[in-house]
Amino acid sequence: MTTVTLSARKLGILLADWRTSGPAYTALADRIGLLIIDGRIAAHTRLPAERELAEALILSRTTVSSAYRELRERGYLRSVQGSGSVTQIPLRERASSPLAIPGSQRYDLTAACPAAWPGLRQLTERTLANTPEIFADRGYDVVGIPELRERIAARYTERGLPTTADQIMVTIGAQHAINLLSRFLLRRGDRALIESPSYPHAFDALNATGARLNTIPVRFEGWDADEIEALLKRVSPSAAYLIPDFHNPTGMSMPIETRRRVIRAAEREGTTLIIDETTAELPFDLARQSIPFAAAVPEGEADHVATIGSLSKTVWGGLRIGWVRSTPSTIRSLVASRPTHDLGTPTFDQHVALNAFDELNDIVQFRSQQINASFAALTTALERYIPEWTLFPAEGGVCTWANLGAPVSSALTLAAHANGVGLTAGPRFGLDGEGERFLRLPMSGPADDLDGAIQALAEVWHSVMAGNHTVAAPLVDVV
Repeated sequence: MTTVTLSARKLGILLADWRTSGPAYTALADRIGLLIIDGRIAAHTRLPAERELAEALILSRTTVSSAYRELRERGYLRSVQGSGSVTQIPLRERASSPLAIPGSQRYDLTAACPAAWPGLRQLTERTLANTPEIFADRGYDVVGIPELRERIAARYTERGLPTTADQIMVTIGAQHAINLLSRFLLRRGDRALIESPSYPHAFDALNATGARLNTIPVRFEGWDADEIEALLKRVSPSAAYLIPDFHNPTGMSMPIETRRRVIRAAEREGTTLIIDETTAELPFDLARQSIPFAAAVPEGEADHVATIGSLSKTVWGGLRIGWVRSTPSTIRSLVASRPTHDLGTPTFDQHVALNAFDELNDIVQFRSQQINASFAALTTALERYIPEWTLFPAEGGVCTWANLGAPVSSALTLAAHANGVGLTAGPRFGLDGEGERFLRLPMSGPADDLDGAIQALAEVWHSVMAGNHTVAAPLVDVV
């Protein structure tokens, strides 16, 4: 396993405003533990030497040494001869920690993943009964079964983007599609753009290629087309990852004219746009028609757009079916490169997905109604218990982004976990410690649970703001 070195300067940026009213070494250990467990510091990373970090943070070496010792005792660090202190996920604690057991928190606000569509079990049983022949072959397929690719293509065509089956590759979920495209498009040292805030595991996928990332701000007012055009011209990236419909985590959508300008500016710079439309069919306004991003310009002007879709937010996250829509030549190249990473998507899952497409309009309507109810419950609870927070103007999707008004997202996350409320800190959705003033709030859980969740969160919030809180490093990161 390759060990990456984290400089004292970089760690200082990630730590941001880490101090609390308690002992400095405990606060430092708590914050580094959070950075490790939520992925901002990867496992197998070598932390800076005690003396270097002490100088960077203007602390005594004794304080840093005590923090590192605390992290070793918790299982977050190990000493490696010749490599110093190396990070790890504390597996030995998982069995005894309530945070390690799904559902053991009183309230889980970490995951923007809805429960399964209620009809999925019957649909799966019907698939099993009606297609026994699928067990006669090898059970996986590198490009996707023809029937499912045709059905996905037809869905795009119905939504206003003419598509054929040879423009579709079926993947093992949207995350798999992001990884495949990132590895295909980027090499070490290439430039890549990504929104900030954005989906955390997209940051992970782009970073894993060795690309150098620049960020496109997504503010309360939305996207700035002039700013994006200037950034594309200055950086000339190989790829840019965007979530233009019901953006994760803000829930906002990019205006049609901004989409046109982004598509054309990217074409001028030779940039491939990776467009994640995982939540594109989940508006709050049930009458709203969702048009694919690539349909913003005339046919033939968006060949540099690779679109990602998935059934994870509509049907179920456990049905690992996603896809890439691009040009036939790009699809052929992706198929050719795929076997070095995996051998294909399970055939049975594809047949379940094929049957789900027969009912997708009803499924989407059910899910949108469910999310609408959850969003209404969330906003009502926030107005009642934490009116000082400001929500971004979400239009759909499974989450929204709250401005806390103070840079305390990590401290709030740590305190909330210690009090039975699971959160994911705002900086997990950005680069270099960005996002301490923000918190993602999912709408994927039952509406009836949200009042209690926000009431419990409000108690922790007021305690944090008063400086009276205890923390315990969380052991899960579900985004």
